[in-house]
Amino acid sequence: FRSDVQQNVRLGLLGDTAQAWLNLAADRQRLRLAQDTLAAREKAFALTRRMHELGATSGLVLAQNQTTVDSARLDVSAYGAQVAKDRHALELLAGGSVPDALLPGQDDAPGAQAATAWLDVPASLPSAVLLRRPDIRSAEHQLRAMDANIGVARANFFPRISLTAAIGTASRALSALFGGGNGAWTFAPGLSLPLFDGGASRAALRVAEVDQQLAVNAYDRAVQTAFKEVADALADRQAWGQRLAASEALVAASQRALDLSDARFKAGTDNYLAVLDAQRTLYAAQQQHIGLRLAEQLSRVALYKALGGEAP
Repeated sequence: FRSDVQQNVRLGLLGDTAQAWLNLAADRQRLRLAQDTLAAREKAFALTRRMHELGATSGLVLAQNQTTVDSARLDVSAYGAQVAKDRHALELLAGGSVPDALLPGQDDAPGAQAATAWLDVPASLPSAVLLRRPDIRSAEHQLRAMDANIGVARANFFPRISLTAAIGTASRALSALFGGGNGAWTFAPGLSLPLFDGGASRAALRVAEVDQQLAVNAYDRAVQTAFKEVADALADRQAWGQRLAASEALVAASQRALDLSDARFKAGTDNYLAVLDAQRTLYAAQQQHIGLRLAEQLSRVALYKALGGEAP
């Protein structure tokens, strides 16, 4: 029982550490994006100021350009502070200073996948892997303390199905468990346990029966929680490929729009407001893409924890 508690704590610490590392990676990307954006806007502002001095553009355009520079400076400052906080959080979980070699790379391109190589979710993953979850093992220990037949308990309460389909998404069997819409299944028969003190007094007998029923309910709840967490994690992962592809396309389209707007402004066929709008759109799309990549990677951590520490 103690080893199950230790494993549960270890699993939670691993998940929290991975999340802290990924948060640091994403915020470093956001900081790098803000720094690159600031450099580009300062360069554009210098050019606009020169044009203003030559009388080729108005003071309004110069002031509008200045606002973009100031906005980028604010983001650089904010993300710089957040990166420092993220590193402190990671070091707290690690119990000390983390070597730079183990931190996310400083030169990761904005929106790139700043994580170690993740394994794809295997196809036809058997539900038996969940038996290694610390909470299920702990519930089984409680049943053993009541002289329960664990084989009978598993047969009655533990669905033997494939968790994943051929492409690593949730299997139909797993989805069918929660098809009723109430988040739980009710087809498991009751589990009859032998009373270990059958010759005791009637009061003691009732206590034993209550304790046994509590242990059965706890095991049932642990099993259903495990399957639900895996089902939720797999459902979350199913659409990530499409979401990330759409986000990448949005960033590329926003970059083209900015390039065209800048060219039209320099040619004198458009005002600077169009350039400002295109800059904001591109920056927002890039920031959103970083956030989506972070969320996708965090979903892998959630699946890893739901599977009881089995690499996805």
